[in-house]
Amino acid sequence: MVEFFETTQLLLVWGERLRRARIGRNDSMKVFGARIGASEGTVRDMERGARTVQIGTWLNALAALDRLDDVVGALEPRVSLLDRARQADAGKPRARAYPRTRS
Repeated sequence: MVEFFETTQLLLVWGERLRRARIGRNDSMKVFGARIGASEGTVRDMERGARTVQIGTWLNALAALDRLDDVVGALEPRVSLLDRARQADAGKPRARAYPRTRS
């Protein structure tokens, strides 16, 4: 399995945030796991930043914490500056580089 430093660090951060949110709601790992359809061990793995937790489980956790909107736009296509300029110019007639001369 390929491991990227950035993803490892992100999972650790998310795990800590999940732990704080769970404790803030006064949920045990077992209760929170039941809410998201996961075992207590899976919740523990999530809080430890384990790479093996399925993304569907993470999405269920975000939904249970009312934070699903935080990831809704994650894979939306990006529009580059050039694409924006092309869209703005799409309705305009194309200008000639050199004006026509009448002979």
